[in-house]
Amino acid sequence: MVEVATSILSIKEGKEADSFLKLEIAKTDYFHIDVMDGKFVEKNTYQKMLENVSYIKRISNLPLDVHLMVEDIKTAVNDFLAVAPNIITFHIEACNNKEEIYKMIKYIKQNSCRVGIAVKPNTKIEEVYEFLPYVHMCLIMTVEPGKGGQTLLKDMLKKIDTLKQYRQKQKISFDIQADGGINLKTAPEVKRVGTDILVAGTAIVMANDFKDIIDELKS
Repeated sequence: MVEVATSILSIKEGKEADSFLKLEIAKTDYFHIDVMDGKFVEKNTYQKMLENVSYIKRISNLPLDVHLMVEDIKTAVNDFLAVAPNIITFHIEACNNKEEIYKMIKYIKQNSCRVGIAVKPNTKIEEVYEFLPYVHMCLIMTVEPGKGGQTLLKDMLKKIDTLKQYRQKQKISFDIQADGGINLKTAPEVKRVGTDILVAGTAIVMANDFKDIIDELKS
């Protein structure tokens, strides 16, 4: 069974506390925290996400899945390490070279946190291969990062399938996460090609019953 990480990006202003509690009751596996700096992507959610994760830590024991869409990775890592996340994922496109990617992987691990790497739709999957033995997760963006409610790019299904086959062939252990445009209609195909963790936001938080949607996504 796949796991579900619920993106809190689309939660309505003023409804945060109620929504976080309902998501825990609905048994989401992770709170997915979309951290944007207004530079790497157009939208800026940085301060809002810092406030939200601080509140979540006070009311919930569910793991935090932090997705950094930022240029200054190290500063963001330091800011979000303060809330003891389960995993921090950063984009390889935000790094200048391979040495910087390895340095960030090592730095996050040294701070007792699991680490993931993420790729945008236009990045070839082969670019992540050499880093996979050293990370816990690879996040495939199935939309252009930066905003919620987009339509899943079907070409990304092939990318996920290629990554799954590479994992099997090389006998490497890491999770495959897919993020963007995932709902009850698109989830079956995304799961079929080998995804372990589905990130869904709008499909869950805009529903009348969070648990119904989460259960269906998992099944």
